[in-house]
Parts: sequence; structure tokens; C-alpha cells
Amino acid sequence: MGPFRFLKQLYVQVLIGIGLGVVVGLVWPAFGASLEPLGKAFVNLVKMMIGPVIFCTVAVGVARMNDLKSVGRVGVKALVYFEVVSTLALILGWIVAEVFQPGAGFNYVESAADLAKAQGYVAKAHETGVVPFLMGVIPTTYVSAFSDGNLLQVLLVAILTGFGCARLGPFGDKAADAINAVAKVFFSIIHIVVRFAPIGAFGAMAFTVGKFGADALAQLAGLVALFYATSLVFVLGVLGLIAAAAGFNIFKFIRYIREEILIVLGASSSEAALPQLMEKLQRLGAAKPVVGLVVPTGYSFNLDGTNIYMTLATLFLAQATNTDLSLWQIVTLLLVAMLTSKGASGVTGAGFITLAATLAVVPTIPIASLAILFGIDRFMSECRALTNFMGNGVATLVVAKWDRQLDVATLQRELTLGPRLAEQDEAAERHPV
Repeated sequence: MGPFRFLKQLYVQVLIGIGLGVVVGLVWPAFGASLEPLGKAFVNLVKMMIGPVIFCTVAVGVARMNDLKSVGRVGVKALVYFEVVSTLALILGWIVAEVFQPGAGFNYVESAADLAKAQGYVAKAHETGVVPFLMGVIPTTYVSAFSDGNLLQVLLVAILTGFGCARLGPFGDKAADAINAVAKVFFSIIHIVVRFAPIGAFGAMAFTVGKFGADALAQLAGLVALFYATSLVFVLGVLGLIAAAAGFNIFKFIRYIREEILIVLGASSSEAALPQLMEKLQRLGAAKPVVGLVVPTGYSFNLDGTNIYMTLATLFLAQATNTDLSLWQIVTLLLVAMLTSKGASGVTGAGFITLAATLAVVPTIPIASLAILFGIDRFMSECRALTNFMGNGVATLVVAKWDRQLDVATLQRELTLGPRLAEQDEAAERHPV
């Protein structure tokens, strides 16, 4: 048993699941495509718990804050951070597209079939925007925030509940204690659900490779590779510098959340590991209220991977259709992308919807050219999810330190020892020999 002890580690099991999924998708593509329910089932199991976990974390954190104004202070700092870093992501995607010209020579010609495919996303793009987005933050009922799975609605309900508890004195403290007790049950359920991650990763990867496979990937492999390389530069370069300025190492942080990263990769969804990320950020020393506020807000406002994709994909389509863009049109695209990437958050097919909304400001780019990206979007989606996920983790630690709600000693100890060794160290302290 000794030599195979490493197989008990979740990240190893997820890696095996991803690898087997790729093999099945390549060798038996039809069978691989039929395994989509395995991936969906796992993601749905996790999503089922996201609302309750966020609600309990935020409500208890707000209820126990000595200064309720700090909720607004943390929120403002987080939004400032989000806008600055998201803008850097947009600019990076623009620079890479201009330097490498991934769409040059593609010479796309519009067809009626492609236009028909794109029209559905264009129609949905008209339904998104700043006002619908802001109105969508308010749930129709207290319970509908949870049934609809809208993170910002859950966040609003949780903040109001926390404020309500804080105003009730001793009774409010008892209510907060009860909510905190329920939170422990939800996190316990998450620990059970996450054990199915290898199966979910296997099914999702088999479906992706089996359905979209080698042909779609080979056709536009250069764009996919460029997107992954750009995102890697952003994570290690931009986020790495931000992390260093905040006092921690990006490589150690990535190692610390490696299990969650592999779950996101396998499931092609950053939400698949959201509860686990929140738990680990608290173990790294970030205060519970900060984690509860920044992480779910970041899932709508801090989409670094999506922003890189927006400018890179838009300029790729311009180059592929031989459309010349002026500097003013490019600047306009950047400004619109900052809004559309948020306005369609949580909408099915958001990648294409936001792209369609952005392309609307430059009508000279044929909207039918969206069809070029249909076959490879699943592969792009995985990279968007990974970059968004890591960006939100770094953002939470930075905002926590910025607001002096980060235990730096705990952060350094956890990152140095790693999650498993840190758990053993804590257990030894609680139960000395």
C-alpha cells in the first residue's frame, strides 16, 4: 500500500480522471460525448451548496462585525481592485492580439448558416446591460435568491440578514450562532461532494474531447494556445506581482489550491470549486466577512480570464474578417467590454453573449463570424474559468490585507507547509503527545 499512498490525494485522483477522460474522448468520441451528465451532475451538486455556504459565511461575518461601516469599506476596496485588474486583463488581451495577429490570413467569408447560429446570441445580448444587471441583483422573494442560484442576490440577502442580526443585540448573537452551526453542516456536505470530483472531471473532459475533439481544436489551435499563454502570463506576471506586493508567493498559492484548480479544469466551471476556495482562503488567514464579500462579488466583477478573452477574441475576429479598426474603435471596444463582461454574468452561454454585445459597437465586424469560435469555445471556457478562479483567490487575500483583516503569520505558515501539512501541524498543537 505504501507506494500507492499518493493515490489517496484528491488532486492525483482528479488528474487521473482528466487523463482518462481525454483518452476516452479521443478513442471513443461518441461514447465520450455521452458522458456529459457525469460532469453536469458533479457541477450541479456543488452549485446546490454555493448559495447556502455564501449566505451563512456572509451573514455571520456581517453580524459579528464591530463596525458595520467596514462592510461598505471592504466592498468599495474590492470594486476598485476589480476594475483596475480587469482593465489590465483587457489591455493585455489587446496587446497580445495586436502583436501576434492570430486572425491574420484567415480570410473568413460570411455564410447564411453562420449568421443563423450567431443570431441567437445577438438576441440574448440585447437582453443584457447595466440596468438589467443591477435590477437582477434584487430577488423577487427571499427564497428565490437561492432557487435561482444568483450569487449577487444571495449576497444581498446575506448582508441584509447580517445587518438584521447585528441590530438585535444578544438575540442577534444567538441567531448568528445558529447560522454558523448550519454553515458547518453545509461545509461537511461539500467535503462529501468533492470526493466525486474525479468522476465529474472524467465525464466533463470525455464529453469535451469527444464532442469538440481534435478536429475543432486543430483548426484553431493557434488561437487556443495564444489564449492559454496570455492567461499564464497574466497569472504569473500580473497576479504574481500583485501577490508579491501583498507579501505572498503566487507559486505557493497555486500549489495550495491545486486541488481546486484541477477541479475547475476538469469541470470547466469556476463555480465547481467556489465553496472549497472560500474555506481555504479563511484557512490562509483572511477574515470570514472579507472572504464572504469578495469571492462571490468577484465572480461577477473580477473576470480576468473573460476580459482577456473578450479583447483577444474580438480582435481575432476583426483580423479574420479583414476588418480594419481605428484606435478609437479599439478604445470603445475596451470600454464596452468592461461593461458587457459584467452585464451577462451568470447567463448561460455568457462567453458568446458578451462577445456579441461587444461586437455590436463595431458593426463592420460581421456578427456571423462568431461561428468561427463555436467549436473551440469549450477549450477557451476552461482557461477563462481557471484564470477567473485564481484571480478571485488573489483578489480576496489582497483586499483582506489592504483592509488589515489578513493574518499574515497564518498566511505564511499555511503557504509554506501546504494544506495537508498545515492540517497535521494544527492537529499536533491541539493534541500534543
